[in-house]
Amino acid sequence: MSKLVEISNVKLGYKGKIILKEISATISKGDFLGIVGPNGSGKTTLIKLLCGFYAPDSGKILFDGIDAKLIGQQAICENITAVFQDFALYNIPAIENIGLGNTNTTLNLHKVKNAAISAGIDDVISKLPNGYNTMLGNQFNDGEELSIGQWQKIAIARAFYRDSPLILMDEPSSALDAEAELQIIEGLKKLSEEKTAVIISHRLSTVQWADLIYFFHEGQVLESGTHKQLMAKKGKYYSLFKTANGQKE
Repeated sequence: MSKLVEISNVKLGYKGKIILKEISATISKGDFLGIVGPNGSGKTTLIKLLCGFYAPDSGKILFDGIDAKLIGQQAICENITAVFQDFALYNIPAIENIGLGNTNTTLNLHKVKNAAISAGIDDVISKLPNGYNTMLGNQFNDGEELSIGQWQKIAIARAFYRDSPLILMDEPSSALDAEAELQIIEGLKKLSEEKTAVIISHRLSTVQWADLIYFFHEGQVLESGTHKQLMAKKGKYYSLFKTANGQKE
């Protein structure tokens, strides 16, 4: 599944308010798609539609040409890895924390370590008292608490470990510094070579490496293109990128 994702004229409203206005996009296998825009512009809602949490009021979401409504949420979720801003914190050993990304296979330490390396958390885990067997969190006496940024890397490692064809990440680097963010993006780019990745971020620096960027505004796609193309247009994306980087016209 998910060699091709088609979003066709999707609309969604809630309590009389329009959240998404006829959104259309095509995402092919191997694409690294970036979605940016201000809070409340509909970015996270689109991700939740792709996960099957909601059904659009009108329009269609197709996976390999099949309507998501016919596939069903369970089958969709089995082929998707999603990391949201409110990621879960599990008070269990590090190896099991990451291994929760895929509970359908036998826990594989080598694969867990590779996922941790890609997420930039292997060095932290390796230095814990019992390495990957160290209990994480503060609910138990022998637990090791992590910073919010380190917990976020654990959640991302969990996504890398899952190894599904479609990867959806909502603000995956919100608690990370610029260096850690770049490491995550490099890992995501490598992971998405044979997969499809969609990343949402308010940081334009996070998505400038994407194959295609959609700029959301008030529930619709205001601009789209590569970073270079959007900068050349000198529109809203261009203005925000300049402002974010402290540059003047």
